[in-house]
Amino acid sequence: MLALVAVLVLLTTQELDQLWWVALLIVAGLPAVIAPRHPVLAPLGRFAEVIIVGIGASQVAEHAAGNALGQGIGALALLPYLSVPLTVTALRRRSRESAALLVTATLALVVGGAISSTGGEPLIGKLGYLVVSAQWLILASLGTLAASTLQRIMQQRGEAGRPQPYAEATRLLTQLRSVARQLPGATLDPGGISEHLLEELRGVARAERAAVLSASGGGRLVVLAQAGVDRVDWETSLDADSAIAEAWASQQPYTANRSQARSHRRGDVSALVVPLVAGVRTVGLVIIEADAAGAYPPAVVQEVTGLTGPAALRLEAALLFDEVRSLATNEERQRLAREIHDGVAQELVMVGYGIDNALATLPDEAKETAEELRTLRGEVTRVITELRLSLFELRSEVDRHGGLAAAISEYARTVGASGGLRVHVTLDDTTARLPAATEAELLRIAQEAITNARKHAGATNLWVSCSIDPPYAQIEVSDDGQGIADQRPDGRYGLAIMAERAERIRGRLEISPRSPSGTTVAVVVGTSPRRDSVRDSVTASEGE
Repeated sequence: MLALVAVLVLLTTQELDQLWWVALLIVAGLPAVIAPRHPVLAPLGRFAEVIIVGIGASQVAEHAAGNALGQGIGALALLPYLSVPLTVTALRRRSRESAALLVTATLALVVGGAISSTGGEPLIGKLGYLVVSAQWLILASLGTLAASTLQRIMQQRGEAGRPQPYAEATRLLTQLRSVARQLPGATLDPGGISEHLLEELRGVARAERAAVLSASGGGRLVVLAQAGVDRVDWETSLDADSAIAEAWASQQPYTANRSQARSHRRGDVSALVVPLVAGVRTVGLVIIEADAAGAYPPAVVQEVTGLTGPAALRLEAALLFDEVRSLATNEERQRLAREIHDGVAQELVMVGYGIDNALATLPDEAKETAEELRTLRGEVTRVITELRLSLFELRSEVDRHGGLAAAISEYARTVGASGGLRVHVTLDDTTARLPAATEAELLRIAQEAITNARKHAGATNLWVSCSIDPPYAQIEVSDDGQGIADQRPDGRYGLAIMAERAERIRGRLEISPRSPSGTTVAVVVGTSPRRDSVRDSVTASEGE
């Protein structure tokens, strides 16, 4: 703006000495540049600027060349600079200062018009000067108002977009709690909702095989529920050339004349893949297949989509609830791990060092005291080891790429090595994945069972088997210890926790004696025609 008004002044007056008004504006604007937030210097600089503009505009008009400019229109050369201080105050939401600057500018123009003259008459009496001054004062007022409004809108948008995690989370979770209590059956279980949807679909369409899949991240799907005589190895990749990928990308039902399993069935096969769309988001897919050609005409597809629409909203709510619960649980586990590591664990280490120092300075004749201190040092070492294993358990998670079987195997080998156990691991895994919430609960159940065997069983060997064929999974932990009847009472609390976790994922828990000695803890989710089902959890309580 300084460069612009300098050019305008030169063009208007054709006198270099009139540029001293531009020099004064530079000096007056220095405080706003050097100390823009200063409560005194910055406002004073802006007031000096509008005064210089008011007086200087009248002086430039007085020296303007030409008859037309001699009517006071030459003030146009310097008046555009009014926008600078006024816009600054508007953007900083200083409405009172803006009003005061406008009043000051008006007074300066009046005073300047009174002391300047052309043709022997004061400029204040020239129509051209009055029109130009009024025009720029109005433009400056409108510009100030526009800048103030823009600043207010930007601030409101910024506040709306600024994350307020705890307040927003509290509001949403409170709403979720109220809504969940009003749901039919008060359930937010993705597996239960998926199984109910499959039952409804088999009532309106032929389906020898059916499944509900949802996204798990990494471009893969997980099987929430499936129905049929035979278990199917469904295609779970969204990158494959399949009806599943087409339906997911297009959000439209898709029919095919081949099976959507990795091992394609031969003969006549009809497949229908329907995306579960909630709003604009695809939350899952329904696959139904029949061993016949043309089993899904448009009328059947319309009936199926009539059922999947409402089910998509129910499934999205259940998946979101699972995700929120999982995030909250993981955050709490990490917080506890940090507190234990930075708190009691460090203090116990210092206690151990103190005992070591006491042993080093103890006289040789104090043998009994030395033995007691060594016993105490051994106990402190044992507690520190237990704390480290607890930290490892708290921080253990199911890796997105490794899977549940790998996480359980790693935990069993780590804990077994620290407890002097020979660990035997049997894994029967597939590339398909269970839902994240189910994997997390199964990992915790396996951890509790392995920890109980290490701490209470007095075992030498530990057998861990993990069979995963989504939506089916079976985890089994056995030991050759003293048996559950002779274990410490505090182990029963861990058994109760395992039973609660199994119930949460609609699984079944069995605790039974192992022959010739020891205990077997098994948890199963879903059913598999290839395996014997685990007895009901009532048997578990009898085993306890």
